[in-house]
Amino acid sequence: MAASSSVQVPQVLHFQLIDGMQLQINVSGCSNKRNARVELQLKNCTRTWILHWGFLYHGNLNWYIPCGEDSSGAKSYKQGALQTPFVKNGDIYVLNIELRDPKIHAIEFVLKDGNQDRWLKLNHRNFKVEIPEYDASDPLPSIPKDLIDRKAYLIWESRDRPQSTPEQQKQDYADALAELQNQLRRGISLNELQSSYMNARTKTKAQDDIQSSRCVTPSSYLRRHDVEKWLQRQSKGHENKAGQSSSTFMDLVEKSVGGKNLVSKQNYTVGYHEIVVLTKVVTGDYHILVALNVKGTAILHWGVSKSSAGEWLAPPSDMLPEKSKMVVGACQTYFTDMSVRGGSFQLVDINLQKRNFVGIPFVIWSGGSWTNNNGANFYVAVQPVLPSGKVDGHGKRIVKWLLDEISQREKEAERSLMHRFNIATELTERCKTEGELGLIGILVWMRFMRCRHLTWNKNYNVKPREISEAQDRFTNLLQRIYVNQPNDREIVRLIMAFVGRGGEGDVGQRIRDEILTIQRNNDCKGGMMEEWHQKLHNNSSPDDVVICEALLNFLKSGFKLDVYWKTLHAHGLTKEKLASYDRPIVSNPNFRMDAKEGLIHDLTMYLKTLKAVHSGVELESAIESCLAPSFKNQGFATADRVHVYGGLSLKLQDCLNFVKTHIGDERIGLLMEKLLESRIEIRPLLLTHHRLAKELLFLDLALASAVRTTMERGLKDLKITHPPEIMFFISLVLESLCLSMVKNEDLIYCTKDWYRVLESYKPDDAHWALQTKAILDRLQIVLSDRAIDHQNKIQPSAEYLGKLLGIQKPVIDTFAEELTRAGSGAVLSMLINRFDPILRKVANLGCWQVISPVEVCGYVTSVNELITVQNKVYRKPTVIIATRVTGEEEIPDGVVAVLTSDTPDVLSHVSIRARNSKICFATCFDQNTFRNLKFKEGRAISIQLKSSNLIVSDVGGSSLSLSSLVPSLSRRVTIKRKNFCGRYALSLEEFTTETVGAKSSNIKFLRGRVPSWIRIPMSVAIPFGAFETVLSLDVNKDLSNKIMLLCKLVHGGDVSKIQEIKGAILQMTAPASLATDVTDKMKSARMPWPDHGGEDQWNRAWQAIKKVWASKWNERAYVSCKKAKLNHEDLRMAVLIQEVICGDYAFVIHTKNPLSGDNTEIYAEIVKGLGETLVGAYPGRAMSFVAKKNNLKFPIVTGYASKKIGLYCKPTIIFRSDSNGEDLEGYAGAGLYDSVLMDEEESMILDYSNDPMIVNKAFQTSILSRIAEAGKIIETLYGCPQDIEGVVKDGMIYVVQARPQV
Repeated sequence: MAASSSVQVPQVLHFQLIDGMQLQINVSGCSNKRNARVELQLKNCTRTWILHWGFLYHGNLNWYIPCGEDSSGAKSYKQGALQTPFVKNGDIYVLNIELRDPKIHAIEFVLKDGNQDRWLKLNHRNFKVEIPEYDASDPLPSIPKDLIDRKAYLIWESRDRPQSTPEQQKQDYADALAELQNQLRRGISLNELQSSYMNARTKTKAQDDIQSSRCVTPSSYLRRHDVEKWLQRQSKGHENKAGQSSSTFMDLVEKSVGGKNLVSKQNYTVGYHEIVVLTKVVTGDYHILVALNVKGTAILHWGVSKSSAGEWLAPPSDMLPEKSKMVVGACQTYFTDMSVRGGSFQLVDINLQKRNFVGIPFVIWSGGSWTNNNGANFYVAVQPVLPSGKVDGHGKRIVKWLLDEISQREKEAERSLMHRFNIATELTERCKTEGELGLIGILVWMRFMRCRHLTWNKNYNVKPREISEAQDRFTNLLQRIYVNQPNDREIVRLIMAFVGRGGEGDVGQRIRDEILTIQRNNDCKGGMMEEWHQKLHNNSSPDDVVICEALLNFLKSGFKLDVYWKTLHAHGLTKEKLASYDRPIVSNPNFRMDAKEGLIHDLTMYLKTLKAVHSGVELESAIESCLAPSFKNQGFATADRVHVYGGLSLKLQDCLNFVKTHIGDERIGLLMEKLLESRIEIRPLLLTHHRLAKELLFLDLALASAVRTTMERGLKDLKITHPPEIMFFISLVLESLCLSMVKNEDLIYCTKDWYRVLESYKPDDAHWALQTKAILDRLQIVLSDRAIDHQNKIQPSAEYLGKLLGIQKPVIDTFAEELTRAGSGAVLSMLINRFDPILRKVANLGCWQVISPVEVCGYVTSVNELITVQNKVYRKPTVIIATRVTGEEEIPDGVVAVLTSDTPDVLSHVSIRARNSKICFATCFDQNTFRNLKFKEGRAISIQLKSSNLIVSDVGGSSLSLSSLVPSLSRRVTIKRKNFCGRYALSLEEFTTETVGAKSSNIKFLRGRVPSWIRIPMSVAIPFGAFETVLSLDVNKDLSNKIMLLCKLVHGGDVSKIQEIKGAILQMTAPASLATDVTDKMKSARMPWPDHGGEDQWNRAWQAIKKVWASKWNERAYVSCKKAKLNHEDLRMAVLIQEVICGDYAFVIHTKNPLSGDNTEIYAEIVKGLGETLVGAYPGRAMSFVAKKNNLKFPIVTGYASKKIGLYCKPTIIFRSDSNGEDLEGYAGAGLYDSVLMDEEESMILDYSNDPMIVNKAFQTSILSRIAEAGKIIETLYGCPQDIEGVVKDGMIYVVQARPQV
């Protein structure tokens, strides 16, 4: 072959193989010029080796062999590869391969010993040599100046941003150009480079120097990713609990069989067919109903499980459904055709009676073939049934059979890690049908094991290879679950963090072989090294990683034993622990001085072998498992340790190599960026059948962990006073969380909003600070909800299994908490807490938001949730410090102040009641201040007002008493009982104060009096006394007697009976005249039903009416009446019926500022969607603003929304509570009773990043000023301050109710 005319430097790769043998590969030419040549040289070789090889085309992982261009001496091997012997040439063996096909991307090979049946691979994978596509000597494309500027900026930033001279700037530019050209020569395209470096607005270093005095955000801080591509909503998985949304077919089946007493729902889609499985309790018997939307003959082939989910037994003959027959080990039941309104399907109903089976496995025969669940049986888990016939709710929080079996098999598992991982694989396979809770059981067990709360080895000798192979099987299974079960990915990630990678073949065997080589090479065959050698041969474990690290630290410190033991103790290894091994280690290390360097070299390489097996998420090992070595990486057994590049982008390779080199950098900014860029590049590969899929998943776990640990390390150097820097790091940690979480929609939208405020940063801008704080407040809510979710889902399994295994109580009690603290969420929370005081200062917020300004004294009592003490009576003046306040609670008797770190809305029910009762109520934004308040438990304090802040100080408690501190009502408040007017429905014109409540009366008053641009919805009402009249009818006689008896019990003190009263009311039957009257009045008012659903439509309306009536017995309403000494029996409930305005925003106005008491100022709050998130117990704050009544055109925003949930609905009807006990002078009864939509609203996670109310100042001012103007007009009509609720739809203002402001 003719030599290329261009001068090209060959690519040279070096590998250190076994027995001192070396492999050198020289690659020259390029595929584009059809002159590629690969020369392989074996050095220090004493026998003939054979190259077993093939080549790869771009985008294809299969091997191909040359056609008609056979290399000399090559022979075809099983039609899938070539085998070419090396030829001896002097002291080396040589083999040349010439490639003329321009489509060839790489060659892959392994080495075969010509004398023995022995193969040499790269960490159980093929060697791979990529062929350059282009000649490095060819002209390079022109590189845009802005790209060079961007690269020069990053170089300057990596040097800690020094003050640069013009000469240094020129040098940075030259270095940037050289590096970019080098990347182009390596095959990275110009588009890839631009995507890598220009994904944020570019600003050169020179520009940054010039503008730094103006605090302009550096361009590296303005990086932005298309995070919506990372969106992972919780999908409707294999199991839906009763009450969750379902498919249309499931709705059809559920409707036909009846939805009452439903326990669980499952649906499966197989091809074009759907299978629905319902479980329900009927008269105490447990039924399994399997429905199929397939036509033609279908057979259910099923069995029962008595002890575990993996069991299949024939069912007892006395419980077989109709059309069944027994076959060997199973029952076969023919499906029965069902025809109902809306469709048809086939059904089998299995009555388990009251038998305690664990579950029902089944497959289906139809259309001449078997239908199964992706190769496994379908499985229905059966929850335990109590003697009462109700399902045991405890079974919903844990998978009891799994945890019981883990406990029973722990004695076998503690024999060795091989036994443990084999059992884990089996149980994980068997609990697949249990969904997330099954995997949580495995997670708890693996974490107990990893934290050494369980025995790793006991009286059993096992080869490291056997442990490694068992790990490999287990982690392969977990990786498959990760791909196939999207909802379970977070739990799978947690499990894998506690399990090493493992590996087949020689991966584990090298642990045994290489320790012998170390001992032989360094003359250390006795003492501690021999004891460790015996342990490694007997039963290797993750402890060996720690022992190896301790030996390395011992050697590097100059043989200091205290360093050795310090390393061991830091990881929980004591002398007693080392001595407890089956092969004990009792000696101290003792080496010759001249062996130091050799041992450091060999143990460093051996540490990689140990980590390859035992350390799944150790970063260096994880990177090396995916990357090939650089040319210069020659060392101990390198060739057996490092995987091939195999389909990884050059950008990812560059990022990972940078991370490896800079992981210990003090300046963490660029390192953190590369960690994130690596994760972003890996993300799409995790969900494919990539050849390195498992290794990449472990690598992603290691990178996520490195983000957390690097950020924790960098906290000490963080410039808190420079907002762009801390915001940059918040971006990085937030992005990392988005990549790790399954249910990440909330985080994605927070990230988009965060990019917006990062780009709009203005120093000392209060408006910007308010927006930024709202995002951080929302993030804290998300993190808190995630911690609570961990607690609720994981802690029950930890407690149950921990007790069975005898784990210490403190370990069990903090299990879920420690998992949460070990994640990136914890470091994000730390960043937020550091930044929050800066934002509060800029926004002029102070430490407190005073919701009800009252000066008081009282004794401190700390509670987690206010709702847990709302029925309590305190005998001395009490200041409650409550971590959580939802806004729906009652404030207990005897309480003079509630101080919380939560963020209830200023216009929430609890806020209004606090102001009405003259109780101090305030939110504390400073965590240190709030923590100090908790430390004052039992002590007397005084709370005084100073400007917009609270001053808390200690006082003597001897003179404090309730009589002197708790305000009393100036006069007795009473409810005037109302009588039934004889009609079940009233038109708007027929409303009077004797027939309807203040809501309805006020709607009548406003209609026709307000300007046309303020719209009032049409309304009808069900009057006072209708409930009592319907209840007294003969058709409801039994219910009436039952309710009367329950009421007596409640009035006697048994408040638990309230729920039974509400349940009884929901069973009432309506007279036909009620439906007729309501329908006629609505038609007369031109209020059409939102659809034409016939009888079903009325049933939904009737159910909503009953729910409003039943809300008279809401616990908080009953308690509130009792506290105010109101006669609950006098309470009457009218129902205001209105068409729902499906608005863009909902608002509440107080025309007298409730925070300051300023009559000249309007205060309002606004949320996206329906107003229930504003007045109900939905976390986060609404957007708030004030407007001077003499200057309504210039509203002032005082806070931005941090609510994460918005409620939306289709056009429908709302039934509003309208009692005679709500708008009484001196009593805040509003919000105690329910308003109910006829059709359920839909909950949506909110995205504020493009909300015009936030980002469009003109739109914001226009809407807010019109809301304020509407408030002023209505206040003028009534002549007193008003509490007004309304809606904004397409820019129009609707007022749905108004009442006097209490």
